Amino acid sequence: MLRPLLVVALPALLVSAWWVASDGSTAVYWPPLRTILKTFPDVWTGERLRTDVLPSVLRLLAGYASAAVAGVALGTVIGSYRRVRAFCEPALEFLRAVPPPVLVPVIMLFAGIGDTMKIVVIASGCLWPVLLNTVEGVRAVDSVMAETARSYGVTGAARLRHVVLRSASPQIFAGLRQALSIGLILMVISEMFAASNGLGFAIVQFQRGFAIPDMWTGILVLGLLGLLLSVVFQFVERRALGWYHGLRESSRRSP
Repeated sequence: MLRPLLVVALPALLVSAWWVASDGSTAVYWPPLRTILKTFPDVWTGERLRTDVLPSVLRLLAGYASAAVAGVALGTVIGSYRRVRAFCEPALEFLRAVPPPVLVPVIMLFAGIGDTMKIVVIASGCLWPVLLNTVEGVRAVDSVMAETARSYGVTGAARLRHVVLRSASPQIFAGLRQALSIGLILMVISEMFAASNGLGFAIVQFQRGFAIPDMWTGILVLGLLGLLLSVVFQFVERRALGWYHGLRESSRRSP
């Protein structure tokens, strides 16, 4: 009973503080929260959700899924072989240091200005947390466990699935969690370049048209979308890593 209250307490406190701080504001760029909330249902109708929010979510999921598959596959290979890791490490460190938004104009030259460009931008940023965490997770596989599996004839795909990936899965999910927030940011940035729909496009159009309350409603939609994705991710993580969280709980309770 206490946990749900603690989860709701901070958001309620922040919203209350925003309401009080903005109440009576006459600044053009800082409208009262009550004005923003009153504008919200008029702006985000079913039609706008279909034309702007849905395309953004589909691009985010496509880029995120592509990065997750590529990151886990490449990270498993790099983490499993020392020579491959030594060969790839300088290039990985260089590419990781390049901010993905800087690559948007370059990607536009090769992928055009359609959905492909936006998906590639999202995937290019989401890849690195997944890849690097997978490498570290695979490297940290317990040697005793690996030797035991080899002694019992667990090799090939069975070893990869039940030993390597299972052992590395907590760190892989840590990378997936980081990638989700990065993907949401890159989704908005990519839609601010030569786009015709999407959340980023809508927010920029509101700003250019000086529809400031409408712009703030778009920011609220982004926050709510991020919250929803976080809740869904936590549910999937809890189901996938039930064994891991069970071990942690048992270790905490043991004297």
